[in-house]
Amino acid sequence: MNTKQLLERLVQIVVVALGITFLTFLITYLAPGDPVRAMFSASGVVPSEEIVQETREAMGLNRPLLVQYFSWLSGCLRGDFGTSYAFHKPVSALLLSRLWPTLKLSLSSMLLMLLIALPLGMAQATHKDSFLDYALRGLTFFGISMPNFWVGMLLMLLFCVRLHALPVVCSGGDLKSLILPSVTLAFAMSAKYTRQVRTAILGELNQDYVIGARARGVSERTILWRNVFPNSLLPLLTMLGLSLGSLLGGTAVVEVIFTYPGLGNLAVAAITSYDYPLVQGYVLWISLIYMLVNLAVDISYAYVDPRTRKELRR
Repeated sequence: MNTKQLLERLVQIVVVALGITFLTFLITYLAPGDPVRAMFSASGVVPSEEIVQETREAMGLNRPLLVQYFSWLSGCLRGDFGTSYAFHKPVSALLLSRLWPTLKLSLSSMLLMLLIALPLGMAQATHKDSFLDYALRGLTFFGISMPNFWVGMLLMLLFCVRLHALPVVCSGGDLKSLILPSVTLAFAMSAKYTRQVRTAILGELNQDYVIGARARGVSERTILWRNVFPNSLLPLLTMLGLSLGSLLGGTAVVEVIFTYPGLGNLAVAAITSYDYPLVQGYVLWISLIYMLVNLAVDISYAYVDPRTRKELRR
């Protein structure tokens, strides 16, 4: 990716981020419920109507929509995402404190998924239409059909309730608390990626260069690892970028089930408590992370595929 293309992508990211901020702010502004009353209710206080109105005025919630939006946006440009209504802490500090646990969970689940999906997908492709291929197709179909929350509860029932081998509440501070959420996330992803690896490898195995290599007596192992596998990485890299962006967004269902202290759990708490600054900051953060991850994947194409590198130099 040359400098001009990179600048164009960065401008697109800025424009999309501005659109996301306005839509998010508009949705929270029009959402039913009163964050002031929810804040008092959470603290066990029943305020009078006068106190409610004074609090709304102090928090700036009585101002027009556009005035509130541009005030919040100017703060975001300075790195100030506001103060959480529910936690009474800066939004940026709350998001930063939950980012590392979510990053650990995302990377560990993706690593586990790759360790499962790559060998199984390659085995399916190299043994097409065999008993192994059909058996793995059935297993992957079963894996895709199982929702994450159901897999998580089954794992919790087995390893936490029956075997007492792993903790029910996952603090995110040690390896044991990371195992069940990672396995839960990797379960469905492994089934999806196994199918994608199989498709990508089969597509390359049917190319003319593979037929030519076989005619020259090159071994199947050499063809698979030195030619086919590198050439099949581009579609897989795209999917990995999308998956990583989604995981960093916080897999709310899994984090809530295991009470894992990640971004998804924080987002659910913010939504249920009408914590508008935290919701807005969360959406902005995640959208930026998602777009930057995909930009990094696009840049990596030039290093993975020489053909892309040649096209970018033209």
